[in-house]
Amino acid sequence: MIPIACDHAGFKTKESIVKHLTAKGLEVKDFGCYSEESIDYADYAHPLAAMVEENTGMLGILLCGSGNGINMTANKHQGIRSALCWTTEIAELARTHNDANIIAIPARFVSEELALEMVETFLSTSFEGGRHQNRVNKIPC
Repeated sequence: MIPIACDHAGFKTKESIVKHLTAKGLEVKDFGCYSEESIDYADYAHPLAAMVEENTGMLGILLCGSGNGINMTANKHQGIRSALCWTTEIAELARTHNDANIIAIPARFVSEELALEMVETFLSTSFEGGRHQNRVNKIPC
């Protein structure tokens, strides 16, 4: 299962991602939001982050206008390593080097096509471990 959540600025892109993933036969848990009506991103980021935190190996997707607010919110959870990504290369490195378990997408600054490519890259890339594991182990407070 792939959890996804957004604020109003990420709604249209989130809908495209959900459609894309379900068309591939993947199960998606949509935490909202469900329209372009203004909302507070934290109300949607926290439940998604809690789900990812409780399910080792699960990867989640968050979207907001800049990606910053929703990313900062998710990273308040100790077991979360949410990465703000704006290229496929950064999405790949977030997984290979940082073992990111959530991708945060800046919906106002990337095309729908690029968002889909980043999601595909993020979900299909594994953590390299090795020298990166020691660094990841030092992230929690």
